[in-house]
Amino acid sequence: MLPGIALAGTVFAGPQLAALIVAVSFAAGLNVYATVATLGLLAHFRLIELPVGLHLLDNWWVTGAALVLFAIEFFADKIPAFDLFWNALHTFVRIPVAALIAFGATSQLSPQMQLLATLAGGLIALVAHGGKTAARVAVTPSPEPVSNFALSAGEDTLAVFLTWLATQHPIAAALIAAVFLIAIVVMVRWVVRTIVRAFRSPLPSASWN
Repeated sequence: MLPGIALAGTVFAGPQLAALIVAVSFAAGLNVYATVATLGLLAHFRLIELPVGLHLLDNWWVTGAALVLFAIEFFADKIPAFDLFWNALHTFVRIPVAALIAFGATSQLSPQMQLLATLAGGLIALVAHGGKTAARVAVTPSPEPVSNFALSAGEDTLAVFLTWLATQHPIAAALIAAVFLIAIVVMVRWVVRTIVRAFRSPLPSASWN
C-alpha cells in the first residue's frame, strides 16, 4: 500500500490520498491558516497520523502560529476594501503552502508522482483563491457590510469543514471541492466572455446636427 495519511489504522493511499490532496488544497486556497491549524490539531490529538513530510504541522509552535494568523485573518478578511488587499497579498501564501502540503503528503512517493501532486495542489489552491477573490470583488462594493461578513465566514467554515472531512471521508470531500472548482471555472469563463463581448460591442455613433 502506498504511504499516506493514517486515520484509525487506515492509511489513505492511491485514490484516497489523491482525494485528500484535492480537498485540502482547495481548503488552503480559501483559508490556509485554518487548514494548517485544523490538520495540526487533528494530528496533535492523535485523530490522524500525518505522513513524515507533514510532521512539522504537528508541532505546537506551528499550530499555534496558524491559529493566531487565522484569528487575524478572521477579522481582516471581513473589512470591506481591506479584504481585497489582504486576499491579493495572500496569493503569495495560500498557493505555495498548498503546494508544500501536497509535496509533504506525498514525500514517500516517486519523484514524478510527488511533482505531479505538488503542481496539482498549487493549481487547485490557485483556482479556489481566484474564485474567492473574484467573489470578494463582486461583493465589496455593496454598501451594507453583512454580505461581505457572511461570505468570509462561509469561506472560513468551508475551509475547516473540508479539511476535517478530507481526513474522515476523502472521496466525499474531494467531490465537494470538485463541485466548487467547476462552479468557479464556469463563473470565470462567463466573466471573461462578458468582458470580451463588451469590448467587441460597437460604440454608439455620434449624431451631428
